[in-house]
Amino acid sequence: MVSGENGEEERRRRIRGLLGLGFCVQGFRCFPWTAINFFLKDGLNAAPSTLQLLQSSANLPMVGKPLYGVVSDAIYIGGQHRIPYIAIGAVLQAVSWLAIAILPSSNISIFTITLYLLLSNLGASIVEVANDAIVAEIGRQPTSSSKKKQASSSGELQSFVWMASSMGGVLGNLLGGVTIDRFSSQAMFLTFGILLAIQFLITITFSESSLHLPKSPSNVGIRKQLSELTFALKKPEIAYSISWFAASYAIIPALTGTMFFYQTQYLKIDSAVLGISKVFGQAAMLLWSIIYNQYLKSVPPRKLISAVQVTMAVFMLSDILFMKGIYRNMGMPDSVYVVIFSGLLEVLYFFKILPFSVLIAQLCPRGCEGSLMAFLMSAIALAFIVSGYLGVALASYVGVTADDFSGMPQGLLIQAACTLVPLFWSSCIPEEKPRTEKKD
Repeated sequence: MVSGENGEEERRRRIRGLLGLGFCVQGFRCFPWTAINFFLKDGLNAAPSTLQLLQSSANLPMVGKPLYGVVSDAIYIGGQHRIPYIAIGAVLQAVSWLAIAILPSSNISIFTITLYLLLSNLGASIVEVANDAIVAEIGRQPTSSSKKKQASSSGELQSFVWMASSMGGVLGNLLGGVTIDRFSSQAMFLTFGILLAIQFLITITFSESSLHLPKSPSNVGIRKQLSELTFALKKPEIAYSISWFAASYAIIPALTGTMFFYQTQYLKIDSAVLGISKVFGQAAMLLWSIIYNQYLKSVPPRKLISAVQVTMAVFMLSDILFMKGIYRNMGMPDSVYVVIFSGLLEVLYFFKILPFSVLIAQLCPRGCEGSLMAFLMSAIALAFIVSGYLGVALASYVGVTADDFSGMPQGLLIQAACTLVPLFWSSCIPEEKPRTEKKD
C-alpha cells in the first residue's frame, strides 16, 4: 500500500516536472517578443497598424490547433502521442528563433521576421496542444477518490500549470525589460533559442509509460478522432459555451499595438517600465491562479467569467481618464499607471481562461481531450486575430496614427462598449459545473 502511494507520488512529481517545464518555457516566450516589438518600431520604423497586423497574423498557426490535437490523439510516434509532439514543437521554435538570431542585419525585413514568427508559433501551438491534452487526460483519469476530489484534482493541476506559465511570464517580462536596453535583439533571440533546445533535450528523457498516460487500445485513426470531436462539439453545453467564449474576445477591438506606440512614442515611457508593467500583470495572473484554486473553484463559471468581463470594461474606461490626463492631474505619474493599470488590463483578458478551461475539461468526453482542448485554444486564437484586425480598423476609423492619438479616447469608449455586449448572452455558459461522469 505504501509502495503504491510512493509510486503515485513519483508519477505526480514527474508529470508536474514535464508540465511545469513546458508551461514555464511557453510563458517565457514574452522575452523575445519584447525585443520583436521594439525592433519593429525602432529598427524597421513600423507603423502602429503594421505592428498590430503582424502581432495578429503571427498567431495564424494557433488556429490549426484542432488539427494538431486530432493528429496527436490518433497518431502515435514510438508508442507515444504526447511527448514526441512536445519535442517536435520545441525544435520548430528553437530553429525559428536561432535563425532570426544569426540572420545578417541586411537580410532582415518585416516579411522575413513574419515567416520565422509563423514557424515559431506553429511549434508553440503543437507544444500547447500536447501539454493541454495531458492536463485534460490527467484530470479525467478515474481514481479511487470521490468524484468531488477528482474534480478538485483537475482544478489543482490546471492551477499548477497556470502558475508555471505565469512564473515564466514574470521572469520573461522582467528580464526582457531589463535587457532590451543592454543587449541586442539578436542576443535575446539567441538566448531563447538555446532555452528551447534545452527544453527539447529534457523532454525526450521522459516516457509516457512512466507517467501512466491513457493510451488507446488501437490506432483509432484521424477519421475516428474527428468523428469523436464532432460528437463532442454537438453537445449543446460544449458548443454554446465555446461559441460564446470565443465571441467574447472577437467582438472586442484590440488596441494593444496602438497603446504600445502611445506609451513609448508619445509618453516616452522607458522600456524598463513596460517590462515591470508586464511583470506586474504576470504576478497578478499568478495570484489569480492561487486565489481561484483556494477560494473560487466552487463559484459558478458564468458568474465568475461575467465578473471578469465587466472588470475589463471598467479598466478600458479608466484608460480614457488616463489619456485625458485625469490621473496625472491627481498626482499619479504616467509610469505608475502604466505599471499597475495597463499591466492588469493586459492580463485581464486571460483571467477567464482558467475557470473556463476547468469547465471544458469536465465537460469533455473521454478519448478526445486533446482534440477538444485544441479546438478551444484554436477558437480563442482565431478570436484574438479577429480582435486584432478589428482594432486596426477601429484605430483607422478614429484617426489614430504614430503621431496623432487624439482619437484614442473615442476608440477606447467603443472598445469598452463592445466588451459589455457578450454579457447579454452569458446564459450560453452553464450556471453550475457538471459532475464528472462515472466510467462504466
